[in-house]
Amino acid sequence: MGSSKLRVFDAHMDVKPAAAFTVRELPLPTFDVPYFKYIDEEDEEDEWSSRSQSSTEDDSVDSLLSDRYMVVSGTPEKILEHLLNDLHLDDVQDKETDTLLDDFLLTYTVFMTTDDLCQALLRHYCAKKYDGKADSPVALCTKRKVLLLASQWTALYKDWLHDDEHSKLFLKTLYRYVLDDVYEYPILEKELKEFQKVLRIHRRHTVDEYSPHRKNRALFHQFSLKENWLQHRGNVNEIEEIFCRVYITDHSYVSIRMKVSSSVQDILKIVAERIQHPEEDLTLVTVTFSGEKHELLPTEIALSKTLESSSRIYTYRKSDTLNPFAENEETQQRSVRILGMNTWDIALELTSFDWSLFNSIHEQELIYFTFSRQGKGENTLNLSLLLQRCNEVQLWVATEILLCSQLGKRVQLVKKFIKIAAHCKAQRNLNSFFAIIMGLNTASVCRLSQTWEKIPGKFKKLFSELESLTDPSLNHKAYRDAFKKMKPPKIPFMPLLLKDVTFIHEGNKTFLDNLVNFEKLHMIADTVRSLRHCRNNQFANDLPQKEHQEAKFYTNHLLVIDNQQTLFELSHRIEPRV
Repeated sequence: MGSSKLRVFDAHMDVKPAAAFTVRELPLPTFDVPYFKYIDEEDEEDEWSSRSQSSTEDDSVDSLLSDRYMVVSGTPEKILEHLLNDLHLDDVQDKETDTLLDDFLLTYTVFMTTDDLCQALLRHYCAKKYDGKADSPVALCTKRKVLLLASQWTALYKDWLHDDEHSKLFLKTLYRYVLDDVYEYPILEKELKEFQKVLRIHRRHTVDEYSPHRKNRALFHQFSLKENWLQHRGNVNEIEEIFCRVYITDHSYVSIRMKVSSSVQDILKIVAERIQHPEEDLTLVTVTFSGEKHELLPTEIALSKTLESSSRIYTYRKSDTLNPFAENEETQQRSVRILGMNTWDIALELTSFDWSLFNSIHEQELIYFTFSRQGKGENTLNLSLLLQRCNEVQLWVATEILLCSQLGKRVQLVKKFIKIAAHCKAQRNLNSFFAIIMGLNTASVCRLSQTWEKIPGKFKKLFSELESLTDPSLNHKAYRDAFKKMKPPKIPFMPLLLKDVTFIHEGNKTFLDNLVNFEKLHMIADTVRSLRHCRNNQFANDLPQKEHQEAKFYTNHLLVIDNQQTLFELSHRIEPRV
């Protein structure tokens, strides 16, 4: 597609068919509402003539057209109708149709609501007349295709449908309709069983149970939302881990990954160890943006407080619960613990942390993040957490270096981070790799001339090689080439992937002449699908749990200064301008 010349056809335009069409009497496809199709011009006559002169004339019209055409734009209803028409009921789908179905399911929220999709599918399923004939084989075939599409849609979005009442009502209604029809059309039983598997309905019925005397009775009540995955997830599970920021100063915090059930005392233990301050001297205080403060008791469950967008959690001295720590008052005095840790172990823990976040991202989150159709934060929660982690790792690198006041240790620290970045690249974790390199390239770190002068030549060379992969020239060609050669599982640099989706979105109109620009959505879906390739396999856990708890604790609870002015002040303090 990229280098091919395209010619756009409107089904209602007067277009003279090519010679090969005339010879084989292959008409151009027509639709009730205009669809735009593209066809490759390069070697068009040669390709068609070679096909027509071939000794084996067994190529079907459908295969020829599927090689030449694809949907570029149309109304939402007609795109759905075209999709249903092209679906195959056998196990093997046509590649083009399979891609079109995936494009549609990934991007339909851009041009229609979920309620619109559900209502359209119900209309297609309940349609009784085709070509003037009631209950024709075409109608039965359409019912089966609707069930197939609904099953794939449900499987793709199963974690998103719990809170959507329209989706739950649609699935319940469709299931009831199938129960109505399966006695009259026993062939639907296969699709019904597949639908039951997707909905996790364990009961299996026989065709006899669907008799006219029994349907529309108790069978309908067996589809209970309490019996399957569609029930509401409710509150966050007590064993679920979430991010929590415990602020030490107004611009410094410890980023903690803890269970929701963690108590104030559990959090204080972590914070005290990270800032190397006596635990018994600390307390946690919630501070609202209006300035209201509330001290938390040691036995309280604190993390529910952090979920409130109107407040922060601070750690205060018990002796002074009115004010937080002064900027850099305590953190500068701590020792650099990372110097005693193995760099490969640290990189492995960074990768393990990133992978748990990356593996939780739903493909649709990239669509919501780009289009912000509903503007709900929960629709992009996992993606936002990985982006937050990338930013925190970058700040963590700068924080650790700038809080190290001794030149010798600071040189060792820079060398350590260069090695960790190299290990992250070797472990195919490009998200932390980029973050570490960007942290080393932060202006407040780059200006440390005394530190960089003492870095050995081999480390400077290694850093230069690693840095070249982050070169943005030619649309990040160096990174893209290197990443393409890596085998999955691998973690991409997520900000760049989001940039790709955003550029496609902003560079192309979503609607052309009131028709959905489906070619644009195909390009976006193609980019989003790269997540699947990255997650084809799982990372092996190479870290013995007991021997490397220190590295795990260290990377799970990063100490970060999130203020560039503060970082510059630290930089000038440890290496004043000459």
